[in-house]
Amino acid sequence: MNNSKYLSIGSVVLLKGAKKRIMVVGFAATSEETKDKVFDYIGCLYPEGIIDSSKNLLFDHDQIDKIYALGYKDEEWVQTEERLKKIVEEMKNIKENQKNN
Repeated sequence: MNNSKYLSIGSVVLLKGAKKRIMVVGFAATSEETKDKVFDYIGCLYPEGIIDSSKNLLFDHDQIDKIYALGYKDEEWVQTEERLKKIVEEMKNIKENQKNN
């Protein structure tokens, strides 16, 4: 689908089984319902945008069926993506340790 682990902010996707497109607005999130899980992305409806922050969607890369548009990428994005990968790995390790204790 994409050589990169993460799609950049502003990317527009369609999730498997969905009818409405989603725009990527953030990364590495958990919810109150799924505290043990770190989702790859935070998204909002496209083209509406963030109307109500409680309506944000959490999803993983493997749930994406189609990519409509890729967000802007530059050297700053490449550095951010590398930091993001490390942060997500640390978050997953912390969650795993909490689950095992």
